[in-house]
Amino acid sequence: MQFHKYHALGNDYLVLDPEESQQEPNPDMIVRICHRNFGLGSDGILYGPLKSKNSDCALKIFNPDGSEAEKSGNGLRIFARYLFDHKKINGNPFTLETLGGQVSIDIKDPLNAITVDMGQVHFSPDTQLSIHNTTYQCHIADIGNPHCVIPLDSLSSEQIHKDGPLIETHKHFPNRTNVQFLKVLDRNNIQIEIWERGAGYTLASGSSSSAAAAVAHKLGHCDESITVHMPGGTIQIEMDSEYNIRMTGPTTRVGIYELDSEALQ
Repeated sequence: MQFHKYHALGNDYLVLDPEESQQEPNPDMIVRICHRNFGLGSDGILYGPLKSKNSDCALKIFNPDGSEAEKSGNGLRIFARYLFDHKKINGNPFTLETLGGQVSIDIKDPLNAITVDMGQVHFSPDTQLSIHNTTYQCHIADIGNPHCVIPLDSLSSEQIHKDGPLIETHKHFPNRTNVQFLKVLDRNNIQIEIWERGAGYTLASGSSSSAAAAVAHKLGHCDESITVHMPGGTIQIEMDSEYNIRMTGPTTRVGIYELDSEALQ
């Protein structure tokens, strides 16, 4: 099986094109392929392009635990870069169907500026969760996939490694959730640490950036144009009064990898 590897601010994905694969990978295969020691290593697999009735093409996004994700902002930019690199799109912008809904993508610069219309953020009632004797004020947002955004005065990777898994799988979220610890820097800048559903600690995330920025704006802390700072780098978020999100960020091509069938045994 041949894979094309890219990363977006350290959030890495393997693109598997159906034209180059005899089968869609099953959950066991996905877990092995994404494993950092026993496989090629990645934060997920992008399977496409696939046919779509209402969009230019469709995409399936698989988490490294074998589950299917509704949407991934970084994954969408990476997949757009793959389509651009291999001349598989005829126009720009173009539409892409995901499990979490249709998105529109505009490739301004394939290396530095791919913009995705992520859709509208929808909010659910806030809740409080007690984890390791800490009570978190949680803001629930959905942009085609679920997010739990928690504003804090200071951030650390140690804290989200400790509490992120328990929040992801908390009984309040029967289908699990993505988790963002959020620090507001000023009216146009926020910082987040990310624990992704099905992937774990992540250096960057487009949908997490979108959700966290929307919550920061909804709380009145930030304007409609926000730079999101993450361990892997920054993403630009623009939103309108209805919380429709436009996300812009970079992508990097890593290489082409051939997986030996022996690795799947």
